[in-house]
This record gives sequence, C-alpha cells and structure tokens, in this order.
Amino acid sequence: MPGHLLTIQEYAALDGTGFTELVEGRLVTSPGSGRRHDVAVCLLAGQLERQLPRGLAFVVRNDLDLRLAPDGEPGFARRPDLLIVGRAALARGDGLVRADEVLIVVEIVAPDSKRTDYQVKHDEYADAGIPHYWIVDTAEPVSLVACHRAGAGYVDAPAVTGTFTTDVPFPARLDLDALVP
Repeated sequence: MPGHLLTIQEYAALDGTGFTELVEGRLVTSPGSGRRHDVAVCLLAGQLERQLPRGLAFVVRNDLDLRLAPDGEPGFARRPDLLIVGRAALARGDGLVRADEVLIVVEIVAPDSKRTDYQVKHDEYADAGIPHYWIVDTAEPVSLVACHRAGAGYVDAPAVTGTFTTDVPFPARLDLDALVP
C-alpha cells in the first residue's frame, strides 16, 4: 500500500481496487455486502435495463471519479452499486466513470453502510454534481428514496415502498418488493 495520499490517477493505476474506495486520498476497504445485497443489485439492474432510453446504459460496481479534487491532489472515488450513464462513458474504456457522465447513482443499503449511504455518499454525490441519487433499502419494507439535485445539494423525496414510479430523469417503474427473494 502506498505511504502517501493518492491522487485519482494513482488510484486508477492500482491493481485490485474492486474492494476499495478512495476518500480524500485514503484507501478505504469496502466490506463484502452479502448475497441479499448482491441479488438486489442484479434484480434492480434487470428491471432498469428494460426501461432505459436509447443512449443510456447501466454499470454495476464501477469506480466513480467524483472529481472533488483538482488533478494531482488527493482524490475521491466511490464504487456505487449501480450507475446510469450515457453510452459514451463506456466507450472511453479507462475503467473510471467520471461524475459528469453519471445521470443516476444507486446505492443498495447494506447493514454496515446505512450511515455512509444516507449521509456521507449523499453529500459527496451532490457535491460531485450528480443529478440523481437513489437509495434503496432492502430492510422490510423495501424502500427507495429518490434524491434530485437542486442548487448545491439534493432534495430528498419521501421513501417509497411497493412500486416506485417516476418520469424523471426518464419514465421508470420499479417493483421494489421483487428486489428481495
């Protein structure tokens, strides 16, 4: 492990970053999320895939450069559960998705990530300028909080259970109860 704070470029060059994130230049280990969580990610991706407009794609667990620090400074990278991006972001092929390429970032709340997902990542994603953040909590009843950017931060809609329906940023209908086997 490097003995200094990492830039986003140094982080991207590391091998095996699949279980880490970069917070203010520091490597942070992401614990395993568990089968229930992983199944929910896959089932949500399947529901979204059928509804995505042409030109958009989903990416599962990809490093996201939040671009919260200037080049050469200690950086920020998260590894969200699901990203909705323009297809052009996939064409670059350098491994990192940049915050300005993301339309929606989705986190599935794990028991050990509740505070991080609802507060820390909420603020970081807003600061990064990501237009929409969906927080899916698989604790019974399964719920989704849709956050949209307004001014410098997010405005959070009330938690929805059962079926989540939206027209923004594209028409979608998600069966939340189907995310838990």
